Amino acid sequence: MTRTDNGFSATRRLILQGAGAVALVGLGNLPFAPAFAAANDKYPEEAFKQKTEADAIKSLYGKTAEASDKVKMDAPEIAENGAVVPVSVSTTLADVTSISFLVAENPVALVASYKIPAGTMPNVANRIKMAKTSNVIVVVEAGGKLYSATKEVKVTVGGCGG
Repeated sequence: MTRTDNGFSATRRLILQGAGAVALVGLGNLPFAPAFAAANDKYPEEAFKQKTEADAIKSLYGKTAEASDKVKMDAPEIAENGAVVPVSVSTTLADVTSISFLVAENPVALVASYKIPAGTMPNVANRIKMAKTSNVIVVVEAGGKLYSATKEVKVTVGGCGG
């Protein structure tokens, strides 16, 4: 405990709790609607059960994607460990609403799918798990259309298969 000049004794915990409460009150005017909307979105359960990338894309979006040079994927040529393959994507497309990662030769093709709130930079990075050497496909939904980029990643060890 510490004693102040006015005789009030306070603990560090009380001071930090008070500072936290003041900070939260100050955040009251910020718009949090996109975060709440994303939290209420329905989980695409069927898409995450599909065995092929074409079926997963169809289940997730209901249409097919076209290849685009405006979707830039960064993935290694050779992944030394299939359990942690770094993959990132960025795009110059406008009105991006979602980005998804798929691996063609995985037991389940859809690896991750992200909703992109309006006003957010459409850049996503992840470490994915790959069973074996395969094409990695990134699908970007922008302006109601689907765009994709594909890259083959060679896996030397690990991954879904062990």
